[in-house]
Amino acid sequence: MEALILFTMVLGLLFAGVPVGISLGLSSILFVTFISHDSLSSVAISLFGVGNHYTLLAIPFFVLASAFMSTGGVAKRLIDFAIASVGHFRGGLAMASVLACMMFAALSGSSPATVVAIGSIAIVGMRQVGYSKEFASGIIANAGTLGILIPPSIVMVVYAAATDVSVGRMFLAGVIPGIIAGLMLMIAIYIVARRKNLPAEEWKGLLHWLHAGKKAGWGLFLVVIIMGGIYGGVFTPTEAAIVAAIYAMIVALFVYRDMGPLSGVPWVEDSDSEIAKLGFQATTYAVSFFIVSAILTFFAVGNSELGFQSKHTITLTIISLVLGAAYFQWRKFSGARLLPALGGATTIWLRNLGLLARNFLPGIFGGQSRDVILEGTKTTVMLMFIIANALLFAHTLSAERIPQLITEWMLGIGFNWFTFLIAVNILLLIGGQFMEPSGLLVIVAPVVFPIAMELGIDPIHLGIMMVVNMEIGMITPPIGLNLFVTSGITGMSLSQVVRAALPFVGVLMIFLILVTYVPIISTWLPYLIMGPELIVK
Repeated sequence: MEALILFTMVLGLLFAGVPVGISLGLSSILFVTFISHDSLSSVAISLFGVGNHYTLLAIPFFVLASAFMSTGGVAKRLIDFAIASVGHFRGGLAMASVLACMMFAALSGSSPATVVAIGSIAIVGMRQVGYSKEFASGIIANAGTLGILIPPSIVMVVYAAATDVSVGRMFLAGVIPGIIAGLMLMIAIYIVARRKNLPAEEWKGLLHWLHAGKKAGWGLFLVVIIMGGIYGGVFTPTEAAIVAAIYAMIVALFVYRDMGPLSGVPWVEDSDSEIAKLGFQATTYAVSFFIVSAILTFFAVGNSELGFQSKHTITLTIISLVLGAAYFQWRKFSGARLLPALGGATTIWLRNLGLLARNFLPGIFGGQSRDVILEGTKTTVMLMFIIANALLFAHTLSAERIPQLITEWMLGIGFNWFTFLIAVNILLLIGGQFMEPSGLLVIVAPVVFPIAMELGIDPIHLGIMMVVNMEIGMITPPIGLNLFVTSGITGMSLSQVVRAALPFVGVLMIFLILVTYVPIISTWLPYLIMGPELIVK
């Protein structure tokens, strides 16, 4: 009876138009005050615990990293690389948009951010070559949902915090499902493109592909830092989020120079001599190789006690110098000599290092950076408010033993793992239409988790299945956030976006069935690298 009263209060407030976070928190406080035997002080303790939850501390920094990657020109470079990779297939530009969403998802961890960053560029490009606005919008709305499936994912962090499972295992578990979901969308696009005779881009050769990959490389390297750092034992997922935020800021401000005081200032000026440009390119490749290989080597063999060993430094320095010299020999023109090239390169490096030194603090604390940090803070406050109130609601459920009562009831009427997973999918698909993913996960996960454990369902498999449900919830009305974001960047009405997205929702529904009943898709990689998740009852 108490459970019915609590859920009735929540639903009543939601249908009255009260925001989700307030509905959950207010219902919990009223229930504890007037109905429950639990102490009101538990409300304060529960809310205070959210701010001290180590896993949840990753969310603000992943949001900040996403904000810098979205504001900078990373998305444009990813789209160019995706077009160079798959654009030559029939319907290639649409397939490239999906691939770009997959890559940006690995940088942002956010579905709406992926839709905004990729969609605002890709939809215009698809329209210019003859795609309908509806087709382009439907693709982006669906592909953007990969933002919460491909790691690092904010929603995965929330699930891990709600159920005390490993964030690292959750991130690994999302890799293969994310790739499969992206491939399924691209296959569907290819089939439609063959039937509608959609255009294909010209294949411009391997060198063009390598050049596009080089431009996108510093953005994509963020994925290597996050995943390599976590699984190399260098830092925890929360520390990885902090590193990601700092890296994203540095790349956007000082490497790509898409924002801040150096915006529009090229590394190489037209007035620089050809020999200086060649020398700078050769030394840039050498320095870039050293930085990237040093980080990867540290992830592979380094440790917190010894740090990066001198023998590795010497080896990588020699290899970097050889590669720089090889590039110079490959690209040198008549009359080009090594010493003048190094002298010219030194001039360019000193000029740029001077610019970085003078503009470092203005860049970090300047207007554009402040705006990005402010937007990231607003998003963080919104998410954490919903999560805090959802955790309070989950605490109230636990205090009343509601999850245990539901477990006993479901097992008593003969639920097995197969029927239970069907019930969870139905519950989440309905709930995802009305609630934000993080809040819904925090409410539902503590209820279904103990039942899943009793039925022998792997906690990582359950988590990925729930995340895929949240994906579909992002593109189903009336609250599907990706629908509103797509509508905003295209100017289409919400009903038009819903109709455009609907055919590809069917692909994701098939994918949900696959993930639900083929658990090895989710569990193979985390089992291989980290072993199974151990749950202590």
